[in-house]
Amino acid sequence: MRIIIIGGVAAGMSAATRLRRLQEDAEIIVVERGEHVSFANCGLPYHLGGVISDRSALLLQTPESLAARFRIDVRTRTEATAIHPHERTVDLRLPDGSAESMSYDELILTPGAAPVRPPIPGIEHALVLRDVSDLDRLVDAADGAREAVVIGAGFIGVEVTENLLARGIAVHLVEAADHIIAPLDPEMAEPVQARLREGGVDLRLRSKVVGISPDGVTLDSGETLLGGLVLAAIGVRPESRLAAEAGLEVTGSGAIAVDEHWATTDPHIHAAGDAVPKIDAIGGGPVLVPLANTANRDGRLLADVVSGRPGAARPTLGTAIVGVLGLQVAVTGWSETRLRDAGRPVRVIHIHPVNHAGYFPGATGMRIKLLVDPATDLVLGAQAVAEQGADKRIDVIATAITGGLTASRLADLELAYAPQFGSAKDPVNFLGWADRNIADGLVRTIQWHELAGAMTAGAKLIDVRTAGEHAARAIDGSILIPLDELRDRLDELPEGELIVHCAAGLRSYIAARIIAQHGRTGPQSGRRFRHLGRWHGRERAEAGVVGGSRRAESQARDRKSFSSPARSSSQSWPPLAMQVRTPEETRANPARSTALPIAASWVTISLHSRPSSIIVMTPPIWPWARRRRVMTGLSSSGSSFMGLSWSGVGSRSLAADTPRGVRGGPGGETPFARWP
Repeated sequence: MRIIIIGGVAAGMSAATRLRRLQEDAEIIVVERGEHVSFANCGLPYHLGGVISDRSALLLQTPESLAARFRIDVRTRTEATAIHPHERTVDLRLPDGSAESMSYDELILTPGAAPVRPPIPGIEHALVLRDVSDLDRLVDAADGAREAVVIGAGFIGVEVTENLLARGIAVHLVEAADHIIAPLDPEMAEPVQARLREGGVDLRLRSKVVGISPDGVTLDSGETLLGGLVLAAIGVRPESRLAAEAGLEVTGSGAIAVDEHWATTDPHIHAAGDAVPKIDAIGGGPVLVPLANTANRDGRLLADVVSGRPGAARPTLGTAIVGVLGLQVAVTGWSETRLRDAGRPVRVIHIHPVNHAGYFPGATGMRIKLLVDPATDLVLGAQAVAEQGADKRIDVIATAITGGLTASRLADLELAYAPQFGSAKDPVNFLGWADRNIADGLVRTIQWHELAGAMTAGAKLIDVRTAGEHAARAIDGSILIPLDELRDRLDELPEGELIVHCAAGLRSYIAARIIAQHGRTGPQSGRRFRHLGRWHGRERAEAGVVGGSRRAESQARDRKSFSSPARSSSQSWPPLAMQVRTPEETRANPARSTALPIAASWVTISLHSRPSSIIVMTPPIWPWARRRRVMTGLSSSGSSFMGLSWSGVGSRSLAADTPRGVRGGPGGETPFARWP
């Protein structure tokens, strides 16, 4: 039996190797129009940034290795130009340009998805990133670029942005939507956007590119962004042209239509991977999910079906994770935005735990959001943003969804615990407890986007944080009653509906229970309370109440930042001014050297003297992780130091990017960090 597979990457090669393990006597031919098969798509951006230094590491298999181990005939740079279902033949264009017709017994289509290239004037100047050849072109362009424009802030866009920063290239990241990474909800995207801006990225939200030239792009606002490298990461579309021209059914979304056994409208042609729709695990309908893990899984299962074994498509959650300048951003299932757009009721839970035991060194904060069906208590989706631990929690929740566990059952899960890995009360358990409290009626919650309307309607907002926290930043119109004083000040609570809030949710929940048990929940009294228990929800609500925006606040803080040595000279710390740059950066722009220019590697810094303080100036485009390593190296010299970006519009303080234990300068809000 001859089986031809068109497309030799994730789904195609998974199908081919599984077929060989099941059918030793079958003739298996893989046709791939590109130069490589079985390469690591998801690793491509990280070779650009130097994280994966050896390009060959991306090539998981070669035609030769596949032939040797699996006796698979892999033909690269060979394009399938037409399919003739009635004759069961495929027309091929060979590497030398000649044509060949080949017959098949079974045909498998795994052509994948192609980058979207909208009809923008000059789109031919924009690079894309789909395969190793695209990567080579991108690396060549990056070698001579000082600025770049990335169009699209999805998974690929932010990964490429991070890796361009690692090469010392300033990046303009343009996104048409109001926040980055579409599967995230707006409040969950906020800390990720803040991290990008802190890393020096010029993030442009609600902006569209209307023209592209060799020197940059033009936005719909009329502004021009310079960039010798322009990458279009706008999205992908299924590669279904070949199937459509063969008369196979194609869906309205442009995907190859298949049944639950991956069969097309021709019984001898099957299809899998990014070119076909998946079954949505939450909604039940077809959905496009261009992810490597689902493509590999479906390719393997399809091979079972073609071999006569039982097998069927499985629902897909769209579980995914991306790294953004040290943050882990993970999602599974549906977002709140998607659920509400579909008209589905949803219970929303936010928690802000630490990734492992707080007393163990290195604990960092997490933001986790859980979406629950209030009628069935089934989990509909989750999102997590953290420096560590987001992957573990999202994986547990994705497993719970697949297993049909209710949200309240998350409280009962026994998860691995040691202080360096987790907490005795894991964040996933906290989600279960929070859901159970809401389901049992112990507390009601309100979302950040509902707060302004509730206050306009007469609800009173009670802030149960400390007086210092309230003084530093408070929601306009809130009433301060610290939690530890609440029981003694219950008579100060105003009449009517009450909403309580704190910084992360725990104190406001405790306050809500205190108030409830003192008679403020009975409908007969007309007095109710609700609980606003999320730090980021509070900040977004503040923007709605006050009329400002997080971006405006961030820019205002930037304008107050020190951006030149002149301001630092007024401090009482006698400094030694120095610049930290690579030798290549120093040679490229020697005019920017300071009082004592020092060209040093970005890992090891050697000082010949030990002044009392060092002012460290780095390019604003340096990513936070690189600056942190520089700062850590300096601290070992025995000198205290201060950090700032060198002068320039939009330069940002490095105080937030220095190692743990650094305390702020005089006044607590200066951008200088000093190592004791």
